[in-house]
Amino acid sequence: MNTVVTTIIYPVSDIAGAKTLFQTFLGVEPYVDQPYYVGFKVGEQEIGLDPNGHGKGLTGPVGFCEVTDIRQGLQRLLDAGAQTVQDVQDVGGGRLIATAKDADGNMVGLIQDS
Repeated sequence: MNTVVTTIIYPVSDIAGAKTLFQTFLGVEPYVDQPYYVGFKVGEQEIGLDPNGHGKGLTGPVGFCEVTDIRQGLQRLLDAGAQTVQDVQDVGGGRLIATAKDADGNMVGLIQDS
């Protein structure tokens, strides 16, 4: 299974301030601008701001790898010794996400679009 990091999610406590910072820094308008998520596209890369990220166990930016079968990808991480942080969750529009952490606490995110 080849995976590519397509999305980086930043947990933020001040979404308005973070939106201004990233909009100014990246030089692009958000393509999603909602109270629960602000997303920017820069080429093929998505930069996301999640005001609920800390509550989901995110302690810093997390790279999300695009996979074709998220449950299989999560199981492969678990088989390799990772622990689930957030089980597979539908976040809308057919998009599924999950997060796990390795023995050092490093987060790995998985994302599947249908």
